[in-house]
Amino acid sequence: MKQLHGSTLALALGALLALTGCAKHEMSAESAAVAADAVQSPEGAFLAYEHTVQLQLPGKDIAPRVKAVTDACQSAKYGDCAVLNVSQQGGDTPSGLIKVRVAPKGVEPLIALASDKGEVTTRNTEAEDLAQQVADTQLMQDRLKAEHARLIEYQQRRDLAVADLLTISQRLSEIEAGLQQANRDAAQQHRRIDTQLVTINIESTNSQRNRSEIGQAFGDFGEIFSTSLAYVIRIAAGLLPVLLVGGVLAWLLRLWWRRRKKK
Repeated sequence: MKQLHGSTLALALGALLALTGCAKHEMSAESAAVAADAVQSPEGAFLAYEHTVQLQLPGKDIAPRVKAVTDACQSAKYGDCAVLNVSQQGGDTPSGLIKVRVAPKGVEPLIALASDKGEVTTRNTEAEDLAQQVADTQLMQDRLKAEHARLIEYQQRRDLAVADLLTISQRLSEIEAGLQQANRDAAQQHRRIDTQLVTINIESTNSQRNRSEIGQAFGDFGEIFSTSLAYVIRIAAGLLPVLLVGGVLAWLLRLWWRRRKKK
């Protein structure tokens, strides 16, 4: 009976732990979903999001991590993504920088990939409201299209003079150039709205940077010592004439004082 009671208790505890684990997993998944939803532009808004992340990794892991993030972006692993800038610095304190433009759903996975087994020291998210710019560009497109249609209709008249035709043709060229620029502006604005800019700065850990600074100080010991010694020699060289002249003057003054006392 006691053995049965113990088995029942063990099964109950196991089930409780399993439920707890499931609950934690669901909470974690829910938190990730909330974090991902937090950077989504609200319906009808024209927000251009930018994320800046500063994180620390062991120096040996920085170059492989930069490559992993770059490859994930270029292969569209987390959605549409374009690499804008990649840079690395070697030496005792390696560092790396990755700047990408990625679909909103890929922001969190890309940052998670970059910060895996590392420490995120700072993270900043900001958004620029492009509603006014989008409205102005749309208004410009509508105005130019309407004017272009009117001029095309007017150009088809048979009673126009040659000078009028030339003027209309010139104005049509200007309108088409303006439309092309307005279309480029609209495409750039929607690109900034539909994708988000992510800048990831990766630095070496604090302990590695401290060790590097100590090693560099020992490495610079000889140079610092020689520079200081040269500075002391220059000071001595500058003071030596003053001391010699002052010594001679003091000797002459003392000699004159002794003669005066004798008299």
